[in-house]
Amino acid sequence: MPLTPLPSALSRRAFLTATAATTVFAVIRGAEAKPIAFAIHGGAGGISKDSTPPEREALYRAKLAAVVTAGHNVLKRGGSALDAVVTAIVMMEDSGVFNAGKGSVFTSAGTCELDASIMDGATRAAGAVAGVKRIKNPIRAARAVMERSPHVLLTGVGAETFAAEQGLTLVSPKYFGTEEGRRELERVKAEESKRPKVAQSVPAEALPRKLGTVGAVALDAQGNLAAGTSTGGMTNKRFGRVGDAPIIGAGTYADNATCAISCTGHGEYFIRSVVAHDVAALMAYKGLSLAEATQEVVLRKLVAFGGLGGLVALDRAGNIAMPFNSPGMFRAAIGADGKVFVGIYREDG
Repeated sequence: MPLTPLPSALSRRAFLTATAATTVFAVIRGAEAKPIAFAIHGGAGGISKDSTPPEREALYRAKLAAVVTAGHNVLKRGGSALDAVVTAIVMMEDSGVFNAGKGSVFTSAGTCELDASIMDGATRAAGAVAGVKRIKNPIRAARAVMERSPHVLLTGVGAETFAAEQGLTLVSPKYFGTEEGRRELERVKAEESKRPKVAQSVPAEALPRKLGTVGAVALDAQGNLAAGTSTGGMTNKRFGRVGDAPIIGAGTYADNATCAISCTGHGEYFIRSVVAHDVAALMAYKGLSLAEATQEVVLRKLVAFGGLGGLVALDRAGNIAMPFNSPGMFRAAIGADGKVFVGIYREDG
């Protein structure tokens, strides 16, 4: 069945003032009692046509289409939402294209420190790792924390030791970085040298072009939701900084009663705003739809707060929302009609 856009919860004037964008898909209820749906993001940031060569844009679009199709295929075969989320995120971690796994951005010290989290909407079990330097696929480690330990979040060397004990692949710290990442570090350092040491907001032109994370949300044929997020963090981060990606409720959240969410953007604002849980809470306590809740949080609350970024979200009916208030966000989705949507810029819809 075709997907139809939900009406915007914002007025046109408020929408333009926020300089934000959102893509929402709605499921039309019909004969299919148990829809499956899948959505991903590849990060939000200072992404524009002017800064993205055509061949690079084509690469991004092809990767997004391949990843969202692979995750959706897991669901089509009857696989779990968790399996679909991990499949997609591992592909993005291994691609060398996105800010996660191979391709992660550099810290101020020229190293890569990775974070990831995952949450099961059926049980609200969750797992996460932060500040790891040798785990090839942090999302696999996050799932292992959730399923094979009594904990939720493990960090640093301890997380790496746990991952090794679980048989997960460890690599040299040099594996993760790329030449593009080094050039981005130089650019961001140059921009930051022009600003005060502590800034409450970041000009769009100074944004890293890969701000944030990769992530996925899934609804499987059993009616279960799941969400996962993985990141290399913020270019030029210092002092062991950890953003929202491994923080349950800030960067990742899933609950079968409401929705599954993966966030991307300026992590400090997402942590302070508890963005992922805030969307679920608005649905649970105020009865807002997925579209209304995500727009309220991303296009109003975050904009007013100065936080840049976006999210992908799914509800238990298979409705998909992908709002963002940054210049761009890599995103893709497959809804109930099986059609692939891929977007980067606002004008993509």
